[in-house]
Amino acid sequence: MKDRPRDIGDAELRRALRAWEIDAVSLAHAPVGFGDHHWTVTDAGRRRWFVTVADLAHKSHCGAGPAAAFDGLRRAMDTAAALRVDGGLDAVVAPVRTAGGETLRPLGDGRYGISVFPRVDGEAGEFGDPLTNHDRGRVLDLLARLHTTPPPAAAPRAPLHLPARAELDSCLAALDRPWAGGPHAEPARELTCAYASVLRRRLDEFDRRAAALGARDRPHVVTHGEPHSGNLLRRDGQVLLVDWDTVGTGLPERDLWHVVTGPDDCERYAGTTGRRPDPEALAFFRLRWALDDVAAFLAGFRGPHDRTPDVEESWTYLTATLASLASDDF
Repeated sequence: MKDRPRDIGDAELRRALRAWEIDAVSLAHAPVGFGDHHWTVTDAGRRRWFVTVADLAHKSHCGAGPAAAFDGLRRAMDTAAALRVDGGLDAVVAPVRTAGGETLRPLGDGRYGISVFPRVDGEAGEFGDPLTNHDRGRVLDLLARLHTTPPPAAAPRAPLHLPARAELDSCLAALDRPWAGGPHAEPARELTCAYASVLRRRLDEFDRRAAALGARDRPHVVTHGEPHSGNLLRRDGQVLLVDWDTVGTGLPERDLWHVVTGPDDCERYAGTTGRRPDPEALAFFRLRWALDDVAAFLAGFRGPHDRTPDVEESWTYLTATLASLASDDF
């Protein structure tokens, strides 16, 4: 996130990092990514760390409410650590454990969770960047290896349903009265009014596709959840995957829809795993992603917010996603 949270100070972060036996001599807020807050840290031994602070009130995919979200995020971080250490997946940028074995600790009054990663130098991608043919092949190979690794015991189950479905339904039911969360509340309501029929049609489509997939007996694998360009780090000819808060067992297409562009990609993946991607599942997870984004953005605009760079970026993504859902080419 570009905006630093106002209720987290350097002194509080320094105290929290002692659980990892890190004596921070420098702390710098890193305005990168979207969803979590980040800092770069150098300790007294000149080791460098990347610290992530998650706002648990906005982690519905990990659990409903801060307490459940903390538990879900802890399981996700434990899974990433196990994939790297026990599964031998060196492409997993995983959190380090405290002296007590924790990958996540509470921060502040329970609204936040903090995890620590080794600082990895490399070329970071940006969300929306197209993959070159070479990089797409490397990501497909990485996913094939991930999908054929036995899921760690801590791995959560990735649901088919929309975690924020109730919020999206609530937005559609409240279009006849003003929204008052902040400067984008009323524009968001007006925009939702314009796309209400599209959203209802897409939600009906989502329900049909979810029911069809749920009726199939297909083995689940461990999936990253968001292997798009923004979660890739290129280093020394290798592609690494970051941001494992969405990890979970599910259908492989949960990952593959981000990467697969045609038959050649399907052949490459099938040649390694023996499983050919299912076009219906690819279409489902693409739709699920878009609806989940819309639900999260609208929840933010109905709630308290100011006019900040992160909010402006959310508005850009919301308008683009709604336009995409309305397109015949979606």
